[in-house]
Amino acid sequence: MNERLAIHGGPKVKDTPFGSGSRFGLAEAQELLEALQQNTLFYHSGSKVKQFLSDFNELYGVKYSVAASSGTAAIHVALGAAGITVGDEVITSPITDQGTLVGILYQNAIPVFADLDPHTYNMDPASIEERITDRTKAILVVHLAGNACDMDAIMAIAAKHKLKVIEDCAQSYMTRYKGRLAGTIGDYGCFSTNDFKHISTGDGGIVTVNSGDQADYHRTHAFADKNYMRFGGDVIRDLHYVAPNYRMTELQGAVGIAQLKKLAWICDARQRYGDRVTQGISGLQGVSPHEVKSGNACTYWFYMFRIDEEALNCSREEFSHALAEEGIANTAGYIPDVVYMQPLFQQRQAYLNSSFPFELSDVSYERGLCPVAERILQTAIRIGINEFYTERDIEDIVRGIRKVAEYYKK
Repeated sequence: MNERLAIHGGPKVKDTPFGSGSRFGLAEAQELLEALQQNTLFYHSGSKVKQFLSDFNELYGVKYSVAASSGTAAIHVALGAAGITVGDEVITSPITDQGTLVGILYQNAIPVFADLDPHTYNMDPASIEERITDRTKAILVVHLAGNACDMDAIMAIAAKHKLKVIEDCAQSYMTRYKGRLAGTIGDYGCFSTNDFKHISTGDGGIVTVNSGDQADYHRTHAFADKNYMRFGGDVIRDLHYVAPNYRMTELQGAVGIAQLKKLAWICDARQRYGDRVTQGISGLQGVSPHEVKSGNACTYWFYMFRIDEEALNCSREEFSHALAEEGIANTAGYIPDVVYMQPLFQQRQAYLNSSFPFELSDVSYERGLCPVAERILQTAIRIGINEFYTERDIEDIVRGIRKVAEYYKK
């Protein structure tokens, strides 16, 4: 006999608060004080942004990286450095944040959406290849929720068609693909340090320049700073094309130095907890865990599983509500709909009162363009994973999902 659900008067699974903790402390305060004592908060004059990047480079095993004002800015910088320009097509994911897309449109290029794997929620290489045209210039890979895309296949496609690969790692710190860190495999890796990511500087971003080529680094660095060349004591202002101002401040860099020291612990905890949820709910009728391919390591910015309504006597919404009543906070879906259903794409209006750059392309954004991605959002349930959770919290999450699934199974 199935255990009575909390929505029917049964006892809640989760009867204790989830573990919590402070993200910031004395280490961040000390770094901030030192930044203020420099009497400058400008990255080129101070030492904190430089130290932050040096520490990041050492952690990631890269020679060059560039700081930016946000993860969105980091992606735009990478696209600009890669030479993406007017009318080019860039293939990316339909389940992502607008921040992935802004840089494409700011370069007056055209976003093209590839469909996804139904269980990893990442871009399907076969769909990517199907979307390639003579206009395609780059693949903007989104490693969703700390889970690595199929990078061997994607890099092979890029090499075959001579495309740039930019990795959006905003949700994927310390994520590994066959032992390699996400963000170090493509031409550029883009990271976010906004307040909702694994580490936070309030806002901020990083671009890894994976070619290791100094000219590539200088071009990327300049694109984040109005195309000014600021190296050593020199500042060169000979501008050859337009670039934005996406500079990181010394205050952000200072906090980043302290936050980086915690990153390994944060990601290890999230990986362990997320993998434990998968282990605990695998084999449940009507439930598909968040799949991580063998040999990869996911750092779970969130955990998302899917519901098969045909195998259960409930809808996704009913399952989500029952789970919440068991004390396990969750969200039905991740984003409300695939990004190409936003008015911006449906009305083909990137700029107010203009159809540019969409008028340069016959790319369309109709319902059904990426059917797997659309179905993922219709059947998924997202739960939080946090480094401050306890082992009991994770066991409660597992027990809650199992209890609801067992009750509703056919």
